[in-house]
Amino acid sequence: MCGIVGYIGHRQASDILISGLRRLEYRGYDSAGLAVVNGMLRVTKKLGKVEELARAVNTSQMPGSLGIGHTRWATHGEPSDVNSHPHLAASGDFALVHNGIIENYATLKRRLSEKGYAFRSETDTEVLANLIDDVRKTTGLPLPEAVIQALTQVVGTYGIAIVSGDNPDQLIAARKGSPLILGVGDDEYFLGSDAAALIEHTRQVVYLNDGELVVVSRNGYEVRSLDNVVLNKEVHELEWDLEQIEKQGYEHFMLKEIMEQPLALENCMRGRVKVDENEIRLGGLLEHIDQLRAADRIIICACGTSWHSALVGEYLIEGLARIPVEVEYASEFRYRTPIIRPSDVVIVISQSGETADTLAAAREAKSQGALVLGICNQVGSTIARETDAGVYLHAGPEIGVASTKAFTAQVAVLTMIALKLAQGKTLSDEQFSDYLNQLAAIPDQIRNVLQISDQLADLAQVYRYASNFLYLGRGFNFPVALEGALKLKEISYIHAEGYPAAEMKHGPIALIDRFMPVVFLAMHDSTYSKVVSNIEEVAARQGSVIAITDNGKEIEDKCEYLVRIPKTAEFLSPLLTVIPLQLLSYHIAVMRGCNVDQPRNLAKSVTVE
Repeated sequence: MCGIVGYIGHRQASDILISGLRRLEYRGYDSAGLAVVNGMLRVTKKLGKVEELARAVNTSQMPGSLGIGHTRWATHGEPSDVNSHPHLAASGDFALVHNGIIENYATLKRRLSEKGYAFRSETDTEVLANLIDDVRKTTGLPLPEAVIQALTQVVGTYGIAIVSGDNPDQLIAARKGSPLILGVGDDEYFLGSDAAALIEHTRQVVYLNDGELVVVSRNGYEVRSLDNVVLNKEVHELEWDLEQIEKQGYEHFMLKEIMEQPLALENCMRGRVKVDENEIRLGGLLEHIDQLRAADRIIICACGTSWHSALVGEYLIEGLARIPVEVEYASEFRYRTPIIRPSDVVIVISQSGETADTLAAAREAKSQGALVLGICNQVGSTIARETDAGVYLHAGPEIGVASTKAFTAQVAVLTMIALKLAQGKTLSDEQFSDYLNQLAAIPDQIRNVLQISDQLADLAQVYRYASNFLYLGRGFNFPVALEGALKLKEISYIHAEGYPAAEMKHGPIALIDRFMPVVFLAMHDSTYSKVVSNIEEVAARQGSVIAITDNGKEIEDKCEYLVRIPKTAEFLSPLLTVIPLQLLSYHIAVMRGCNVDQPRNLAKSVTVE
């Protein structure tokens, strides 16, 4: 969701900014722009892709070693050159880029209009720029102090970066609810919405927290609170390297990340799944395992794909550890005044660790005194820093907007948590050992599933013109049906719905005819006979049945296509059944000519409500 880059140092700023914006394209955007300072402040911005901005910058020549850049995902005002960032203050003295939403922008705009300010754009960001300008003119404060005072009048979320034509040696940035990272180099500094914008140049970073502002000069930086108190911030080292955020020969990041899942799960389980010792070690939860085991209720909050992994987690923890679990949409959690008891534990899940709704849910739970645990992929992210404890996925960077390896890593982490809670309580040592061995075998089984990619490409060739899909599953695979439908919607723009298979008779069956593909997750488990009956019902209505199965003998003549995958324990099957659904969606999207890595209207990390 939008992207910010900034640079101050000894190199050509525009080159570094354009490179950083390219790294942030995966976040989703509709326009891009730069502001560079070199004796004067120059702004270039364009509707469309970063490449169009790069051509405009090359044409206009923008020398200078201080600048900011932005990729915009429209909130206030339609995508256009004028609404693109950076925005100049009315005085023309400084330029500002902004991620987030200023909720009281209309009130501020009316007040500034009454003072004679005119607005060129429809954005809330230009309102913020003029508010800062007005504070500076009214008070005579230096720009950093004017920014601090202006931000005290703002309701909403922001990550901002500012450069001024008056000061060629100063970069200012602040955040509340929208992530910002300062990269520390050799006599140069970088700013980014996430690590992808910085990793090419440095691995030394400072994470800004909400309510913090940084003033960067060519000689150093100073972090302040919005109370203007100087803060001592720790420098962290990024775990990722540049190679991990490159395509490495794959046509799309999504395909690369699908294919990386065996390695991602091995990394996720490394040092945690101890088969020889018959043990699971989750160091991040070590101090809280007893409280988790004793919880009267575990609440899991998440959004999108992470919500689907949370649903799998509900089945896992209730089924294995016999602890009640409720799964909540993070976006709804705090708005329905949830009842949280002292004996409850809240788990929040977010790949980026920056999802606005999930972060808000974590804060709501903490405000009510709950133990709050985080599951995320981004080391040093806001959720990782603000929760009481948690588990990192260690899946490596996920660049494709449609999440794949993060989903399987989240399910793997939830599986480890469920098994750890069940050990010695509801599972005997022999059962635990058997399940541990089967979990450890999952990465190699996924490698086997990935080998049928060509078969799924053949299916895609048949179904790429379908207008609708149904995905049906039971038990542990009901959430996988939801995830399969979401993947198809996200990247191919085909309408798809996931349902519990038994719910088909309560409405969706009316949609079934010979033009309706129906994907069944038909593993030979405790629900298999029921799923077979559902397949019979669809076949009787001439629906086109595609079955993902580890058996298939009873249903072969009822299905147009059987996709066979390895057999595993019932509770582990989501880690295998989701792989064919990811590949099917990918191949259909490619054949339809869709932008797989940057689907329309979507952002990788949703950092605004």
